[in-house]
Amino acid sequence: MKLNKLLTLVIPLALICLPMTLRADDFDQQLLVIQRAWAVANYQLPDKEKEAAFAKVVADTERLVSANPTRPEPKIWEAISRAGYAGAMGGVKSMFSAMPQVKQARDLLLEAEKIDPNVLNGSALTTLGSLYYMVPGWPVGFGNDDKAVKYLRMALKINPDGIDSNYFYGDFLAGNGDKVEARKYLEKASAAPPRPNRPLADAGRIKEINARLEAL
Repeated sequence: MKLNKLLTLVIPLALICLPMTLRADDFDQQLLVIQRAWAVANYQLPDKEKEAAFAKVVADTERLVSANPTRPEPKIWEAISRAGYAGAMGGVKSMFSAMPQVKQARDLLLEAEKIDPNVLNGSALTTLGSLYYMVPGWPVGFGNDDKAVKYLRMALKINPDGIDSNYFYGDFLAGNGDKVEARKYLEKASAAPPRPNRPLADAGRIKEINARLEAL
């Protein structure tokens, strides 16, 4: 009798929770598809095909953001995709079209940071830091080395052994002439543990790390 009562309580609860679990799994799968598409666009396609590929990834992330407006992960990946899209733009078009993309990327990352700065191992902070040192400063853009250092160091506190957090800080230091410290962080990035389900992105990043180390 007690077992029957327990089942009458547990089964409805399981049925209630199941759709939520399925939705969570579906979200994770959609995010993984976007991450893989970004990695292909960024690391595998020839330059002439990158812009169109990034445009599609941006559109896909926009839909995921619209379907999950309170989640920071898709905002981060829309930002990363927009930054890639901006970088892939060539010729005169890039002068007028790239900056709005990176500004929108920055705004998305700031939104994600407010929701949860720790999500995706601090990726919002890492990406913000990279934008602040890669984008030109005023009056062209919003680049700011002080803000870059702030966000890159915040990201390292959250993810001290991560491939991206160490790579971007090392890249920033190298760009500012601090070769000794840059090498330390780049070598740490090279030795970072692989990320689950991100082999293509990891392989591409390792090539970038090695190229940066060789240039020191």
